[in-house]
Amino acid sequence: MKKSFLVFSHLFLCIVCFSSFAAGFHDPPTLAIGSKAPDFNLPCIDGKNYTLNSFKDAKVLVIAFICNHCPTSQAYEERLIQLTRDYADKGVNLVAINPNNPASLRYDELGWSDVGDSFEDMKVRAREKHFNFPYLYDGETEITSKQYGPVSTPHIFIFDKNRILRYCGRVDDMENPHKAPHSSDARNAIDALLNNQEVPVAVTKVFGCSIKWLEKNDWLDKAAIKWAKEAVTLDTINVSGVTDLLKNNSDKLRLINVWATWCGPCTAEFTDFITLSRIYVQRDFEFISISADDTEKKDKALKFLKNKQSSGTNYLFAEDDKYKMIEAIDPQWQGALPYTLLVEPGGKIVYSKQGAIDPEQLRKIIFNDPFIGRLYK
Repeated sequence: MKKSFLVFSHLFLCIVCFSSFAAGFHDPPTLAIGSKAPDFNLPCIDGKNYTLNSFKDAKVLVIAFICNHCPTSQAYEERLIQLTRDYADKGVNLVAINPNNPASLRYDELGWSDVGDSFEDMKVRAREKHFNFPYLYDGETEITSKQYGPVSTPHIFIFDKNRILRYCGRVDDMENPHKAPHSSDARNAIDALLNNQEVPVAVTKVFGCSIKWLEKNDWLDKAAIKWAKEAVTLDTINVSGVTDLLKNNSDKLRLINVWATWCGPCTAEFTDFITLSRIYVQRDFEFISISADDTEKKDKALKFLKNKQSSGTNYLFAEDDKYKMIEAIDPQWQGALPYTLLVEPGGKIVYSKQGAIDPEQLRKIIFNDPFIGRLYK
């Protein structure tokens, strides 16, 4: 049931992204079959720059437009690695290009990944997945991507030895990597070209996340306006309430942060928690803050929360004995602020930290938890 809901949520997100974008900026046209491959000069994660001439000896050149954040693109990573491996000694080169501008990604679009689409994030993904093909970045200017015109990630362009486009479309017809495809379109095209034959199907439709063109960056401004309008509240909580929070009888992975307005590290890192809550807002995840300020400072705490646009669940511990709160949250906690916990449904604590968090490390821990994770694990 949960897997079905995740697939539906992913499909809904793709439709929303596409329809929202379609009303404004129009996608550049996709390169037509029979066209010459546009040249490029793009930086690679290996520190080099690659051009079309870098692959001059290839009998067949496969250019795959992919990215990090898209669950469909992630679902095809292993297949692209295998395709590269299978055709390496047959004169076939595969190069991947990330066309996305990171500034055009909304936080909630990042909820299906543990990294974003920046050049540095590309290095992380390639290293962790052991990419065996060049991974190029075009998010800065998007000149190359607009010449090729990918519709989504992934989108495959296959060129013959004369660099004439002979196939454009999907890798295959099965997003789920655990199921066998009915039609391996990209492989069929490669095999045909290697045998000097016509490609059986030259153009197919594609499915995945829309390209995050630079022109989309006004989405972030729109999102900021929306977040600013969301109500921010601060309720009180006692020891019994804290104990119930730790039991986590919900169906969500629960991130709890204990903080105070007088705690410098607490206020300095609070924005990181808001970012995490926005990234995973469409997933089974919730962020809860507990202020350790004295009750007479409630207005000050609420003012801080409003400034941070913390529109989730916020509490202020309303009992005088803070040591009861400490024991209720974690007997191993020595009492220093800030203190952060990650609690799975059922009450299992999978992360606890006294002091400032490492936001990137915590994001990976959240994403790798079985209650979140990739669409296809």
